[in-house]
Amino acid sequence: MTDCITLAHGSGGRDYRELVETIFAPAFQNEYLSPLTDAAVLPAGDRIAMTTDGFVVNPLFFPGGDIGRLAVCGTVNDLAVSGAIPRYLSCAMVLETGLPLDTLRRIVASMASAAKEAGVVIVTGDTKVVEAGSCAGLTITTAGVGVFPAGCVIPPQQPQEGDVILCSAPIASHGMAVMAARHNLAFDPAIESDVRPLNHLIRAVLEAGVSVRAMRDPTRGGVAGTLTEWAGTKLNITLEEDFLPVRADVRAACAILGIDSVYVANEGVALFSLPAEQANLALAALQKAGCKEAAIIGSVANGHGSVFAKTHIGTFRRVLPPTGELLPRIC
Repeated sequence: MTDCITLAHGSGGRDYRELVETIFAPAFQNEYLSPLTDAAVLPAGDRIAMTTDGFVVNPLFFPGGDIGRLAVCGTVNDLAVSGAIPRYLSCAMVLETGLPLDTLRRIVASMASAAKEAGVVIVTGDTKVVEAGSCAGLTITTAGVGVFPAGCVIPPQQPQEGDVILCSAPIASHGMAVMAARHNLAFDPAIESDVRPLNHLIRAVLEAGVSVRAMRDPTRGGVAGTLTEWAGTKLNITLEEDFLPVRADVRAACAILGIDSVYVANEGVALFSLPAEQANLALAALQKAGCKEAAIIGSVANGHGSVFAKTHIGTFRRVLPPTGELLPRIC
């Protein structure tokens, strides 16, 4: 077997089969994948959630993660914030000729590790091979299936007047980590991405009996993107800047570069809108799940679809929806 991807690996013949059997199958081994058929046959509940996502991250590796871990966690998190329990993932890769097989092995191993951490299995997949220079080394497309436990209440995904907004962890780490790695910004120590699966901490909140109105993992567009979408046309959301968790290194990098942390992408943060009287119950569940910096960061009131940030000096500024080319890009 060669040391890098060639066009033959995309031909469907011996080289393709060898790629599947020596790299993908050993890493993702499970009873649903092992037949290597065109579709996996899976047990599921009465209601399922399904999501799909594409990943084209540059660079492929960054402090705290890589494209493989990002693909698994991003898909798991999209299922988790719907209220479902993530169960199964598919994985399709587009590989460039010349991609070192050792690089592919590292990414596949990272995906397998993230899937084990999240408690999901990768049950089917596909590969295609393209000429060098076509896709920044490789791209990954994943799809995920989650199930809803019997008797569960699916969050309506609509905040209500009187709700509070909870944030599970410090924001802006992922976007700043990817930006720094891409542009060789020599922060010392390096800013690390927060990429991780959120399904266990979300399940802890739901199983504590919290009546969650809305949940979201604020990826592209950051916290600002989520809150402005939640505000819609009939709600006002007030964000308390003093309570917004941001790691010291990330805060400093944002200040140096003139970037507002609420617009920066996250991959290990969950936002919740829930009744104010249940805030302490939710915080206790998050802290028990390891989210030591979880915090109440805002409140919801009737209004006209605006988001305001209360600043450190007590004044208010508008938080506008993300527009144009977002910086830093995460893909």
